[in-house]
Amino acid sequence: MDDNFVKTAPENDILLEMRNITKVYSNGFVANKGINFSVRKGEIHGLVGENGAGKTTLMKVLFGQEPADQGSIFYEGQEIQIKSSLQALKCGIGMVHQHFMLVPSLSVAENMVLGFEPQKNGSFFDYNEAVRKTQEISEKYELPVNPNLKISELSVGNKQRVEILRILLRNARLILLDEPTAILTPQETKELFAQLKKLKEKGNTIIFISHKLNEVREICDRITVLRKGEVVGSANISDVSEVDIARMMVGRDVYMDIEKKEVTPGKTVLSLRDVSYRDKNGHDALKNISLDLHSGEILGIAGVEGNGQSELCEILSGILPASGGTITLNGTLVNGKTVREIRELGASLVHEDRMIYGVSVNASVKENLISDRYYRKEFKKAGLLKKGVVKELAEKLIGLFAIKCDDENAAVKTLSGGNIQKVVVAREFSSESSFMLVSHPTRGIDVGSAELIRRKIVQMRDDSNVAVLMTSADFTELLSVSDKIIVLFNGEIVAFFPDLKNVNASVLGEYMLGLKKQEIKGVVNSEKAV
Repeated sequence: MDDNFVKTAPENDILLEMRNITKVYSNGFVANKGINFSVRKGEIHGLVGENGAGKTTLMKVLFGQEPADQGSIFYEGQEIQIKSSLQALKCGIGMVHQHFMLVPSLSVAENMVLGFEPQKNGSFFDYNEAVRKTQEISEKYELPVNPNLKISELSVGNKQRVEILRILLRNARLILLDEPTAILTPQETKELFAQLKKLKEKGNTIIFISHKLNEVREICDRITVLRKGEVVGSANISDVSEVDIARMMVGRDVYMDIEKKEVTPGKTVLSLRDVSYRDKNGHDALKNISLDLHSGEILGIAGVEGNGQSELCEILSGILPASGGTITLNGTLVNGKTVREIRELGASLVHEDRMIYGVSVNASVKENLISDRYYRKEFKKAGLLKKGVVKELAEKLIGLFAIKCDDENAAVKTLSGGNIQKVVVAREFSSESSFMLVSHPTRGIDVGSAELIRRKIVQMRDDSNVAVLMTSADFTELLSVSDKIIVLFNGEIVAFFPDLKNVNASVLGEYMLGLKKQEIKGVVNSEKAV
């Protein structure tokens, strides 16, 4: 155990203690093994660990979403039994999930009181009372929101604020935040941290779950590290560095900086000319996107979620048809082609939603690893799969990409999120493509897995001269992996940075929020917009 990480004994100011928590799933996987975890009153406590380390399971036990097989929970000095989320809320424990639980078509006030709606005359929904409650809790915690706006009209940051206010309205004193900054801009993250500090000043306690170690160090008072279902240790945040935390999470040194060769763009691999997309509601999600991507370069795409990145990626991968414009891959027009046809032209595709488009969860690891190539002659003989060839490839990729699984026959659904992503990346990065479309490659992935995936992306560019188009909400990732970056806002390219030496997260954030806009004329290529 690292000298900086020492297990803390129970103290008088302890709000929460989880003692000897053990959780074993039906497939025999031990998610939590005798965990002892404590949180002090009025602190922001970081909970970190690799994917599969047991963080999510531990919080599900605390929030009543999973029953523990062993152990006990003490809250405010009393042992409590939490068998449901409703019961957790009644105890004063609330959770803000990474994926918001709001109804987009309803107003802020209506979302705030869902489940315990105020009534007028004993039977009618009292909207005015819902507004009053919203305004009252908003003013109490100095988190202003417009109660009459629809959720669909709010920014991501304000949606998160509503989620926090919802659980505060239900008298939550302990707030669990799961990856709260995953899709926020630097400006929104700064605002969130100011809000969290205000909550702390008013006596609330926060458990902050994140893979962004710089943010953990910035906002947390203490930290607990989990590895392989067990507590490695706890420490005051002032006593440890990001490198210390990463080492404890992974069990080895993790190198934050990525070394890569000087970019030398080659031939044009992908060309977009005036690509547009209008969705079924008549909204112009993409407007006249024109760019060239060359071999041996990585072009990053920055943008707040909902500004056209997802639509662009789905058009390029053949999932959505473009409403206008042309797309050329390796000299061939790909408009109207299927996903397989686009792959056969040299594309590999890492989709942002790995569970829908990346894997078949009920299939095995080896089946997923060959799902883009099983029909080729090197894998088939007389209409049957060559089992030996498939097994050899699967074992090789499992080793190269450090996929943690029982063996190649394990069902993907039994893997952690990080290892599922490794299965996707292993398949796509071994496809011998000339163009890689990589969308949020390390979202929700621990620091060790993220390091491996980012280095593999750069390796594909350096060793195989692949052209890479990468979207990401992680600014560290964008700035360390990309050679150049474009910013999308309201479906348009509003900024292009061919040189990243003087670009940081704050600069990108200003363009992502629409506070600034460059004059982009013509085609964005490897050096400039012409």
